[in-house]
Amino acid sequence: MRLHQTMSAALAALALSACGAPGSEAGQPVNTPPEAREQQALNGLFEQAAAEFGVPADLLKAVSYVETRWEMVRGGQEFEGRAPAYGLLALRGAALERAAELAGVTVEEARTQPLAHLRAGAALLRSHADELGVDRTDLGAWAPAVARFSGIEHAEARAQYIHSEVYDVLRKGAVAYGPGEQVRVSLLPTQAQARYDMPSVRAMAAGPDYASSIWRASPNYNTRSGYSPQMIVIHTCEGGYSGCWSWLANSSAQASAHYVVNESGTEISQLVREADRAWHVAASYDCGLNGSVKCNLNGVSVNHFSVGIEHGGYASQTSFPTGQIDASAKLSCDIARDNNITRDSYHIVSHGRLQPATRTDPGPNWPWSTYLSKINSYCGAVPTVGLVVDSNNANNDSTKGSVQMSANWAVGANAGYYGNNYYTATTAAVSDPFVFSFYLAAAGTRTIDAWWVAASNRSTTAPFVIIDANGNNLGTVSVNQQLNGGQWNTLGTWSFPAGWNKVQLSRWTTSGFYVVADAIQVR
Repeated sequence: MRLHQTMSAALAALALSACGAPGSEAGQPVNTPPEAREQQALNGLFEQAAAEFGVPADLLKAVSYVETRWEMVRGGQEFEGRAPAYGLLALRGAALERAAELAGVTVEEARTQPLAHLRAGAALLRSHADELGVDRTDLGAWAPAVARFSGIEHAEARAQYIHSEVYDVLRKGAVAYGPGEQVRVSLLPTQAQARYDMPSVRAMAAGPDYASSIWRASPNYNTRSGYSPQMIVIHTCEGGYSGCWSWLANSSAQASAHYVVNESGTEISQLVREADRAWHVAASYDCGLNGSVKCNLNGVSVNHFSVGIEHGGYASQTSFPTGQIDASAKLSCDIARDNNITRDSYHIVSHGRLQPATRTDPGPNWPWSTYLSKINSYCGAVPTVGLVVDSNNANNDSTKGSVQMSANWAVGANAGYYGNNYYTATTAAVSDPFVFSFYLAAAGTRTIDAWWVAASNRSTTAPFVIIDANGNNLGTVSVNQQLNGGQWNTLGTWSFPAGWNKVQLSRWTTSGFYVVADAIQVR
């Protein structure tokens, strides 16, 4: 299904439907299945349900557009304590049950049949209007009933939902096309102004890690327990944007994510700092589910070493808006670049892959190829990445790489390190190296890169000694660690035998400085 939300598109949709567009109800072949005719005649279903219960059809369409982009969704369980959403209006839990009762349909019918669902939603919306004494002739006066219908408890999010989402759609109009460019649903622009308090005027602070986001701090986080971000996990909220970020900003939710991206891509909320541990994956890592990548992290909570991005939407939806994918790709690029995360399908992964027993998001229609291509386009060419041996053994696969050092090497604290931290030691005429070991199953030529944290007290002649698996000294490379910090720096290329080879950072150079052991890359 293709969507447009512009006045011209909506006007074109109206003209098409008035002329009996190909595939419209009036021109349906007689052998079209009933469920297909019902889906293709959604305009008529909205009108029918709205008329029966005295609800403005345009309002019912606008709420449905905001909630599901006019799709019959089958909600998944994304957050514990939040019931799954169903249908064109994303009815869930007790609201779904009450709506079905008011419309005289079963809960299952309200979940799965478009007309029964819309009748249930219209009945529930009318009941809220009755309770609030809404003037039904005034489209703007329906706003408090729509706010109650949303189920959003957070005042700011509820106001945003009304003014920036539902009534924004009413003012701009929208149209959805099905196969063959047939119009499925159309909503013409109106002059509706919501009779609802605007959110309090205040400066919206930018997110601490992503300047294009809004900082809406969640209390649901803790420390990473010494781990650093090494993966990005992609989620869908199984609901709309405002309801999603406001749910995760509530302490009772006991869940969070680092970011939430809205459906159009025009707004992103940051809820947790990237340096902190958000609560978005309820599973320990199993590399067998992820291409045998980072098996050294097996059994570790995924939350310890990942950044979570939620997206307004559902795992069951048939497509994702281009604007949302684009905005999310820019965000993922920024996260990957700042945290040295490899930009591929094993390090930017779906929630469903890592927690398959209970989660499927972002679903089978998330455009992975396009998404990863956009990320790499925004970040530039993918850097050559080989085996990385980090200064923290917890980040290494012990069958491929490890480090050893004496107690004279201390953990450093400056920014710009790879992985979790780095080590420093004073220069002195002693044989006390920091040793990076890497295993090669077969002999071959390899290029070695080194990563360090630069500062003015670093050695300008830090000696990296290359030792092969047979104990031969292949050479020493002296580097200036006052420069080029926070990036890979090439030491050189050598021929290595099979077995455990070594790169040793020696302390034996001009005294009065520090040498820095952070990470090496073998490629």
